[in-house]
Amino acid sequence: MRILPVLLCTALLAGCGSSNDTDRYLDTGTSTIAGTSGRLTLGVNTYLWRATLDTLSTLPLVSADPFGGVIITDWYTTPAAPDERLKVTAYITDRELRADGLRLVVFRQTRAAGAWSDAAPSPDTAHKLEDVVLTRARELRLGSLNTAR
Repeated sequence: MRILPVLLCTALLAGCGSSNDTDRYLDTGTSTIAGTSGRLTLGVNTYLWRATLDTLSTLPLVSADPFGGVIITDWYTTPAAPDERLKVTAYITDRELRADGLRLVVFRQTRAAGAWSDAAPSPDTAHKLEDVVLTRARELRLGSLNTAR
């Protein structure tokens, strides 16, 4: 009679174990990395993270925090417009591949008389960048699903 409760407890505890099922990570876009205290799960969707870095790759990077989901670029001036510069901050707020899990903020400055001053960016610049990131994230996800098969 004593064996039955032990077997039930063992079965219940076995169901609490972690899974190494990689399909779960491919579907949601979460990723794990090895850390000093075991495996750590990234705080953001890996497809959105990679797509954001790809999209902003022409801008110099100041900071990238994959656990907090924040990417900050430095000011970037194009050779075609030396008196205008842009800076982008990206916030990835979800572990799922969703449009509302991404927010980009674009800052713009113009130079007049040798001094930089804040100027309003085009209202749709951030939305266009978000669309590019989301499209790239979907491509990355579809590519990973095709290679997993």
